[in-house]
Amino acid sequence: MIAAVFPGQGSQTPGMGRDLIENFEEAKSIFDRVSEATSVDLRALCFEADEDTLRLTQNAQLALYTCSVAAWTVLRSGLSVTGISAVAGHSVGEYAALAAAEVVSIEDGARLVQIRGNLMNASGKVHPGTMAAVLGLGREETEAVCAEAEGVVVLANDNCPGQLVISGEVDAVKRAGELASQKGAKRVLPLNVAGAFHSPLMEQPSKEMGLALAKVTFQAGNLPVYSNVTSEPVLDAGLWPSLLEAQLRSPVRWTESVQNMRRDGIETFVECGVGEVLSGLLRRIDKEATGLKVNDQASYFNTITVLEGKTGA
Repeated sequence: MIAAVFPGQGSQTPGMGRDLIENFEEAKSIFDRVSEATSVDLRALCFEADEDTLRLTQNAQLALYTCSVAAWTVLRSGLSVTGISAVAGHSVGEYAALAAAEVVSIEDGARLVQIRGNLMNASGKVHPGTMAAVLGLGREETEAVCAEAEGVVVLANDNCPGQLVISGEVDAVKRAGELASQKGAKRVLPLNVAGAFHSPLMEQPSKEMGLALAKVTFQAGNLPVYSNVTSEPVLDAGLWPSLLEAQLRSPVRWTESVQNMRRDGIETFVECGVGEVLSGLLRRIDKEATGLKVNDQASYFNTITVLEGKTGA
């Protein structure tokens, strides 16, 4: 069984998606549809913006969504095997997963990502905060140092064993990082982000996101989508507005999401969009799983060849 997975913020890079639209009409169509839906020139953003501009939350998230959905449409157009059995996305990647599963339209997904990016960017000005990666420390130990540190700081991303992210008030994140180092963390790396994402400091933005989500129609879709908030497939599409609202202030349970997909029979994970961050995490979560990617023409043909070989198509 095969799952498609979609990366989150941090995977963006200048020039992202160019190879796809130069070689696949399906990718061109997605860039055009997202540009029209958001009134943002996605070609200019992805191909011409420098690294600093593309790193801005509101830019990175929309660019990643566009490239992820474009890569998905390319994969889907050429897949002569049985197909994909499930999808999931890391943080903003969850919106690409929902569009891929047709739970939301591509245009509605793009507009929601645009709103989300703007809200998250603005949140850091109202409630200043930060995030830090904690490497080489377990989840329980990391949660313990967050509890011990004074102020607001929580586990924000459980990416894979030994790679966690904490989020919260600047001073609290610093104290928790120092405690983590004392408890045996190999490294604590401050992240260059606009705010304390996936923490209680996102309470107001999450409420504002809820207002936007309430205006969108969520369909049953055609594929199971595993939720960041619960790490389980969501069977009732009516739950997505509340889950996506909660996602902004809740941990991304990526390790558990991958483990649960493996429990449910997924053997191969195809990372659609930009880079191979999720493929790297997969190797840390489960060495027996197969990681593939579609982010350009070469990786597309390689992935199709491997998938057809696995299924005998």
